[in-house]
Amino acid sequence: MRVAKVIRYKTKPESADENDRLIRAVFAELATRSPDGLRYAAFRLDDGVTFLHVAVIEGAENPLSASAAFGEFQSGIKDRCAEGPAPSDATVIGSYRLLPE
Repeated sequence: MRVAKVIRYKTKPESADENDRLIRAVFAELATRSPDGLRYAAFRLDDGVTFLHVAVIEGAENPLSASAAFGEFQSGIKDRCAEGPAPSDATVIGSYRLLPE
C-alpha cells in the first residue's frame, strides 16, 4: 500500500540552520542505508524558516522509523518550531518524474 505524507512547519529563526543540518544528516544516512519502500524529499522555503517534507511510503513499515538520524531530527522538532509541524496524509494525483509509475 502506498501512503503519501506531507508535513509543513515553521522553525524559530535561530533554529532554522540547525533544523537544516539535522535534515541533511537524515539524507546522508538514507544514502548510506538505501532503504527500500521510501521516496522522500525535504524543502526549505525561501523565507528561510518554513520547511516542507514529502514522503511516499510503500508497504506497512515506514523506513524512517529505523533511522537514527531521523530519530535525532524528530527528538527536538517541537522545540525548534514556531508553528507546527502539521502532518497530513495526501493522495498523489499526478507526478512528473518525482515518483515511480
